[in-house]
Amino acid sequence: MKKADSVLRLACFFVGMLTLLGWVEPSPATAGAASVASTATPGPLPSRAPRATPNPIRHVIVIVQENRSFDNLFHDFAGADTVEAGRKHDGTSIRLRPVGLAYPADLDHSHEGALMEYDHGKMDGWDLEQPDIVQKIPKPVSTLAYSYVPASESRIYRDLAKRYVLGDRTFQSLFGPSFAEHQYLIAGQSASVVDNPDVGSDSNFFWGCDSPRDARALVNNQPGRGVFPCFTYRTIADELDAAGIRWHYYAPPSNHLGAVWSAFDAIKAIRYGPDWENDVVTPEHRVLDDIAHGTLPQVSWVIPTASTSDHAYPRQPRFRNVTIATNKGPEWVASIVNAVGQSPYWKDSAIFVVWDDWGGWYDHVAPPQLDAMGLGFRVPLLVVSPYAKRGYVSHVQHEFASILKFIEQTYGLGSLGTTDLRADAFADCFDFSKPPRTYAAVRSPLDAAYFERTPLVEEPPDDD
Repeated sequence: MKKADSVLRLACFFVGMLTLLGWVEPSPATAGAASVASTATPGPLPSRAPRATPNPIRHVIVIVQENRSFDNLFHDFAGADTVEAGRKHDGTSIRLRPVGLAYPADLDHSHEGALMEYDHGKMDGWDLEQPDIVQKIPKPVSTLAYSYVPASESRIYRDLAKRYVLGDRTFQSLFGPSFAEHQYLIAGQSASVVDNPDVGSDSNFFWGCDSPRDARALVNNQPGRGVFPCFTYRTIADELDAAGIRWHYYAPPSNHLGAVWSAFDAIKAIRYGPDWENDVVTPEHRVLDDIAHGTLPQVSWVIPTASTSDHAYPRQPRFRNVTIATNKGPEWVASIVNAVGQSPYWKDSAIFVVWDDWGGWYDHVAPPQLDAMGLGFRVPLLVVSPYAKRGYVSHVQHEFASILKFIEQTYGLGSLGTTDLRADAFADCFDFSKPPRTYAAVRSPLDAAYFERTPLVEEPPDDD
């Protein structure tokens, strides 16, 4: 009996150590023993993050859309947390009204505007913003933010949500607009920058290391003009390169560089290194060619143009003789998802569709404050994969670094040591125990061939 007890204790010790290192899950029978064993001094932790669950994913595609809050884009979606009315700063409520994707107005989605709308968690400041209106539209303008996209215009997104996963607790990383948010999508940080850089003395509108030398980006809680928007921190691209994993960042060729929409333009080592020529790809619709020709890299980000963005646009002086019709975003996303779904890539792909910021549109959920930067407002998230749960609404808290965490765990990469440390990795969204589902194309009036052959407005999807 003494020998048997010794063997049992030794077995429990090893189970406990393996559990501590994250290599096995404790069973009910060993949970108590594992808890005791975990009080021992552990050895060095693995330098690379172990996969939370073995998974067959070999291709990750991150499709970034523009400027929609969850309440705005998925109003009344079954099973999701949405509301019929919003709160105004005087304590009264106002019923949300339908407003189309191509509405000719741009709402305040600056850092300052976000704090005003957030109002210390009361979520009631949207009637204080001043929309940028450049042509006659129905009044009242002051309550335009209390709106939702009609289901007929968001049908493609809703169809994907019904078949796969919709996240209704996904938050942008900070209270701010696109530039900083795109940094979080590649690095889990923005060097504390909270707003878009000014354009300095150059009217060509570059953001990042190509900005004029006098351009500055506002830093959180620091007075003055801020910092030059060219950074030296590590990104997920460094981890991918070190592991020999191919990646591309597909962006529109505005100003021949993609301007802000190549987020890597703000990363000094990428902008002035070989990755800029090899992995920052323009125009953005080349992703469709790479899917068709079997040359899609293992990790991709895809950025829309003005024409394929969900951004609400006025007709701005910068677009002088061009009318921006921004209601092709759902069809653009469908063209990519259908292309992957109908290709050999489908069987091992995970597609994340995420909106980079709230765009000034109302949302009723107060974001949890995890650090000095945010989280920011709630934005939609779609997870499309043959292993994604069917018709599942995820109420689990996700953030942009959750995508980084998923990539790290899928490919066994090291952590960036930023917000990816705290982020989840969408464990609730997948079921890898089941065989991959066969893809059924989402119905769309525009296909990949349309976006490949049709000259669209090659302007960045946002400039503020």
